[in-house]
Amino acid sequence: MIYNVLDYLERAGEKTPNKTVFADARHEISYSGCIAAAKRIGTRIAKKGLTCSPVAVLVDRDIESLEIFMGVVYSDNFYVPVGLKLPPARIRAILDSVEPILMICQEKHRAFVESLDYDVEILTLEEIRDTPSDEVLLADIRRRHIDTNPLYAMYTSGSTGTPKGVLVCHRSVIDLVEQFADCFGFDDNDVFGNQAPYDFDVSVKDIYSTLRNGATMCVVSQKMISFPKELIPYLNEKKITTLIWAVSALAITANFKGLERELPKYLKRIMFSGEVMPVKVLNYWREKLPEVMFVNLYGPTEITCNCTYYIVDREFSIKETLPIGVAFPNTEIMVLNEQNEPAGDDEIGEICVRGTSLALGYYRNEEATAKAFCQNPLNKNYPELIYRTGDLGRYHNSELYYVTRKDFQIKHMGHRIELGEIESVLDGFDYLERSCCIYDGEREKIYMFYQAQESCDKKIIGDLQEFLPKYMCPNKYVYIEQLPLNKNGKIDRGRLKEEYITNGKS
Repeated sequence: MIYNVLDYLERAGEKTPNKTVFADARHEISYSGCIAAAKRIGTRIAKKGLTCSPVAVLVDRDIESLEIFMGVVYSDNFYVPVGLKLPPARIRAILDSVEPILMICQEKHRAFVESLDYDVEILTLEEIRDTPSDEVLLADIRRRHIDTNPLYAMYTSGSTGTPKGVLVCHRSVIDLVEQFADCFGFDDNDVFGNQAPYDFDVSVKDIYSTLRNGATMCVVSQKMISFPKELIPYLNEKKITTLIWAVSALAITANFKGLERELPKYLKRIMFSGEVMPVKVLNYWREKLPEVMFVNLYGPTEITCNCTYYIVDREFSIKETLPIGVAFPNTEIMVLNEQNEPAGDDEIGEICVRGTSLALGYYRNEEATAKAFCQNPLNKNYPELIYRTGDLGRYHNSELYYVTRKDFQIKHMGHRIELGEIESVLDGFDYLERSCCIYDGEREKIYMFYQAQESCDKKIIGDLQEFLPKYMCPNKYVYIEQLPLNKNGKIDRGRLKEEYITNGKS
């Protein structure tokens, strides 16, 4: 039985020691090489004599960051990815929240870490990677490990409220990758094309699916995603079979018509999450790659990446909504109405999750944890936690559909409106590249922000009236050549609200 994600790494290392486990644009590392490097790093961390404690890791999209992750795991502590490109104030806020026992970075970034002026011991990869591996110490640590020990703390993007550190244990990640392998048929021939930054939970699926299946993970640079004519040759060069990407990354390729000159030859699966997939983007990819499996994944960070999936098995028109499907095995999805009762068919309620996939909670935030991870209201007999996602959904013909964020439900002109319903209609307009709606409660106006080839307010207004009643149509339309995105590739609603609504930018 698997109790530690390192069991996956070592199992593959015994079977294929010389096989590449991770590769980036500069170099690659084998399974045996990764194990040796991680043990040396883990030995240095373990000499502090602490376990189940946070180690901050300044990450870039490179192999070195992954070596450090595995080293932290060998010490039986948990890693906290801190993105190199985050604003310094954001990094300091994360460090203040987590209070790490160490911060590890590469030597070339040491000056930057020191400039943060945060009181923490700083170690560089270069000074600890040559530490002699202490096999006796590591074996003793491993013997005492249990699968509910934390593996990582991932800080949320903060699209709603204050960002919080989601603490996830080994058992939840093991459950995730086992279900992925069973549902999608991963094996040791797979090559995962990693698109997500390591401080974004989408990357967890790449990293640990690779280890679980004895596969290979190749990092796809952000530059390639923005330039499809470089992207597709790279996918073919590396013989990448699986993309587990954010919707926004797939949308960029579709918007640039990036599959016209060359097609990926080895792709078997394209899996997407993070935002609602516009049907027009999905249809573009499916038309070009009809033999590929397309999977819509749903789930917040707090339930270890994903709790439902839908394998696309038919054509969808731009007027339709893509289901988020059914729960993964060993996971239960409940849609609860305002009376905390199971919602009926087509009745909207909050999506709640039960099972091994639940995170341990928010690190050092007891109040927020108690609010989101709470007793199952359908079980009065014994303690049983569920996670309340804050997402609204509905069941239709036994399939689950995402409707909107609970926070996006507004009362406007005497009507209760789901902003997500408006956005779903907008996603079907092929002349819009991206769009979102934000409500200004003070002025009682719905703002619609959009990215397109040119300003087209009148066309949008006319087309919306064919789908929505007048009271649901936005009151103000704002054309932006390039909508701002947060670090995870989602539309930065907070920035739009601050610039265009709070500060009145025209």
